[in-house]
Amino acid sequence: MKRDVSANLDVQINESTTLELQIAVAEQANVELSETLVLELNGERVVPQEIIGSHGTRIHRLDAGPGNLLVSYSATVIGAAAPVPASDYDLALYLRPSRYAESDKFFGFAATEFGSIEPHAELLAAVSSWVGSRIRYVPGSSDPIDGATDTLLSGAGVCRDYAHLVVALLRAVKVPARVVSVYAPGCVPMDFHAVAEAFIDGVWRVVDATCLAPRSTLVRIATGRDAADTAFLDNHGGDIAINNMWVSATVDGDLPYDDIAELTSIG
Repeated sequence: MKRDVSANLDVQINESTTLELQIAVAEQANVELSETLVLELNGERVVPQEIIGSHGTRIHRLDAGPGNLLVSYSATVIGAAAPVPASDYDLALYLRPSRYAESDKFFGFAATEFGSIEPHAELLAAVSSWVGSRIRYVPGSSDPIDGATDTLLSGAGVCRDYAHLVVALLRAVKVPARVVSVYAPGCVPMDFHAVAEAFIDGVWRVVDATCLAPRSTLVRIATGRDAADTAFLDNHGGDIAINNMWVSATVDGDLPYDDIAELTSIG
């Protein structure tokens, strides 16, 4: 499979700050990656520091003074990523409640809804279908600080809200789960996308209750406990504003059919 992805950001920096970008495709075995990343501050090329995080996540950090920052990233991804085994630390970490996936608030509720289902493909399909049928995808309906509880109560959200609720429910029934930011060919509206991953039968499997894009075409960017670990842009300091952002993700040929009842991994 060949996928082409890109992201362009126009950021106004009003005070000196440190920015961290997570827009580059994750480092993964068996994947051929050809990419370019260009940052220009006030018309001059600047080079960020690259930090390699967990699960191939790549953070690009930049100390920047006031001005206009243009970020351009493009990549061609060929092949499917090799499955990566979970460490004991991963399995412990991704069972714990986190800021946006407060699984400890869902123990009784999740046990009632899903406790009788064995932790296999049926459980992932049940959770995906349950969240997808009860939450409405409404751009702008949630705040950046909303967690899974807020999403359940409001009944609306965007992709990160769906992912947080899926992760919280799965952790509540003792299935390790995490959030992944991805490029998503076929996603409408096109943007950075967020999905959940669950550790089932010894393999990380993707769950996307939005059903906005075929899971088999997704391209991993960042992996973590929730959106606090996977944001495409973090600002540590001065005031900034995003003037414009454009994301693209395409796949050669037709988009494949995606059956949520089938186990699928991010490739």
